[in-house]
This record gives sequence, structure tokens and C-alpha cells, in this order.
Amino acid sequence: MVFLIKEYGSVEEMAATLDKEIGDTKRSLGEYLLRLDEIRNLAEKSKKIREVVMKLAGKKAAETSLGEMTIGNLNIVLDATPFHELTAIESAVRSHQERLLELQKARDGMRPLSQVGDTEGPKFLSVEKNGVPERILFKIS
Repeated sequence: MVFLIKEYGSVEEMAATLDKEIGDTKRSLGEYLLRLDEIRNLAEKSKKIREVVMKLAGKKAAETSLGEMTIGNLNIVLDATPFHELTAIESAVRSHQERLLELQKARDGMRPLSQVGDTEGPKFLSVEKNGVPERILFKIS
């Protein structure tokens, strides 16, 4: 978790930054969703082929993977399958969906601030967690 404090000269500037973040997150989410569909299809084909080969060999599919290991907090997968990639992309999609929702909620929460408008003087400090505003401070000089 990363906290940042950003200073803005107006509510409009802050809203424009949020709108850009929302757009970037939507674009990135769209790319991941396309990859997810491609990998999901590949994973299904791979699963069917594995099942047929195991059935022909008279063996049951192994539940655990010998190609996975953990070093510190890092999980390393050797000889990754489409299923590993599918899991990784699903995780990225969920993360982007959650971020998009948080950004949109923050943007909606800022709507009442538009009444402040172009008043001279105040600066706005945005306390952000992972790029999502959590607190807005009015700084009157």
C-alpha cells in the first residue's frame, strides 16, 4: 500500500486527474479482459488434451504441481501452463475492477466540491492510497 499527498490548484484539476486515472484503468482492464478470453480458451483446450492423454495413459491427473516454489514472499512457477496464466490474468482483472470501482466512488464523492468552483486562493491536498483519493484537505493561504 502506497500513500501519496498531491496538491491541486482547483477542484477541476483534481477531477481531471481522477477522470484520466479512470480512463487509464478502463483501458487497461479492457486489455486484460481480451487476454483473459484468449487464455481461457487456450486453458480449456489444454485441459481437454490433458484429460484425454491421462485417460489413454490410464493415469489420474496430478493435483499438485511440482514446478511451483516459494522464495520469500514470491511464488515462482516453472514451466507455466495456460492455467497458471489464466489465474494470473484473473487476479489482475479483479484488481483492476476493484481499482476502477474505488476511483469511480471517489469521483462521485467529489461532485459536491464542484460548488467551490474557481474561488481564488484555496489549494487542495489529496491524500491518496494507491492512487485513489481517501481524504481531501482544503488549504487556505
